[in-house]
Amino acid sequence: MIVRRQSGFTLIEIAIVLVIVGLLLGGVLKGQELITSARVRNLISAQDGVKAAFFGFQDRFRGLPGDYLLARQNINGVGTACGTSGNGNGNGQIESTESVLAWEHLSKAGFITGSYTCAATESQNTTPFNPYNVTLQLIFDGNYGTGTPAARHNLKTGAQIPVEIIAEVDRKVDDGRPYSGSFQFSPYAGNGTAPTAANCVNSTATPPEWNTTSGQANCGGAVIF
Repeated sequence: MIVRRQSGFTLIEIAIVLVIVGLLLGGVLKGQELITSARVRNLISAQDGVKAAFFGFQDRFRGLPGDYLLARQNINGVGTACGTSGNGNGNGQIESTESVLAWEHLSKAGFITGSYTCAATESQNTTPFNPYNVTLQLIFDGNYGTGTPAARHNLKTGAQIPVEIIAEVDRKVDDGRPYSGSFQFSPYAGNGTAPTAANCVNSTATPPEWNTTSGQANCGGAVIF
C-alpha cells in the first residue's frame, strides 16, 4: 500500500509569513503616520506664517491688512477692485470684503509668498487655500467656538480637514480642546461645505473634545489673535 504524505506549511514557514505580513502592516501604518504628521506640520506652518505676517504688517503700517486706509498710497501694486478703491475703511477691524483684500495687502507688501489680487469671487488668485483646496480666511468675527463668542480677529484654517488632523494641530499649538484656548472649532465653509460641530466635536465629554473616533473628513478651526 502506498502512503501519500499530505503537503502543508511547516511552523517555520508560517512564522516567516507572519513576520513578513507584520513588517508590511508596520510599513503601511508608519507611512500613514508620516503623511499625517506632514499635513499637521503644513497647517501649523501656514498658521504661523499668516500670524507673523499680520503682526508684521501692523507694526510697519500701523494698520491692519485689508483694513488699512492708506494701502494704495503706501503699498506698490495694490489694485482698486475691493474695499474703498483698494483701501480699507480704517476702523481697526477686518470686515466683509476686507477679509479678501487683506491677502492683497499682505502679498503686495511682501509679508506672504505669492501674489494675490482682490476680486468679488474668491479664487487661487485672490486667497490662499489650505491643502484640502478650501480658502483660508483672515477676519474679525465670532464664527468659531460655541455659543456666541466675542468677535475677534482670527485666521480660519478652511474646511475639509479630517478631524484627526485638526485635533492634532490643536494639541500641538494649544490645549487640544475645540471650545477653549487660542485654537477652536470653526464652521467656516469658504468654498467648501460647512463643518458641523455635531460631527467634529464630542460635546458629551467634559470638557468637550474633538471627536477623533468619528472618522469625520470635514472639520475646521480658527486661530484666535
